[in-house]
Parts: sequence; C-alpha cells; structure tokens
Amino acid sequence: MKKLTNKESIIMEHFWERGPMMVRELRELYAEPRPHVNTLSTLVRILETKGFLAHKAYGNTYQYYPAVTKDEYSRKSLNGVISNYFNNSYLNAVSALVCEEKISLEELKQLVEELERSKGETVK
Repeated sequence: MKKLTNKESIIMEHFWERGPMMVRELRELYAEPRPHVNTLSTLVRILETKGFLAHKAYGNTYQYYPAVTKDEYSRKSLNGVISNYFNNSYLNAVSALVCEEKISLEELKQLVEELERSKGETVK
C-alpha cells in the first residue's frame, strides 16, 4: 500500500471520521482560508487512483467514500515500517522501542500479561 502525503492524510482523516462526501462538503470541513475546490478535487482523484477512495456517481457529481479503513491503513503502514527498517522482525521493532525508552520494561510486561489473558479467554 502506498504512503499518504500530509495533505492526503488530512483528507483521509476527514473521510474516516465523516464517511461519504462530495468534494464541496469536504471543503467545508477546512478552516479559512479553505483550499480551492479544484485543489481538493485533484487530491481526491489521486487518493482514488492510489486505492484509498472510491466514488459513486450522482449524475455528473461524485460522492467519494473510503475504500480502505483507518485500521487497514495503520496495519499495512506498520507492516511496511517493520519490513523496511527492522528486517521484517517485530522483535527488533519492540526491542528498539525499549532501547529508545519509548516503552518501559514494565509496560512491556503489562502488555504481555494482557495478551496472555486475552488468549486464555479466547481458548475457553
């Protein structure tokens, strides 16, 4: 899956939060000075080409909607980071988080305990 640019990410956040919209409705979600309709329309078409949005036609007007959920994008993005930067090893990624003190050993232990509990609940 391709990565979103900052502007594309903002647009996708609006679609993930609000659901299907037309470009003019999307424009109304921006603070002043709002981007031009043509600019947003171009970005929305790019997002459709990339597979993030799809549309339904109403005459000569299109209503766009997310073709990918936020969770799907997050998961695939995380998989890409781990593949590209941690030699496809989740262990290396977690180890880096602990070494950089982004997560404490205590938090890691708590996470393991929660996962073990949740696995135990699904086995029953």
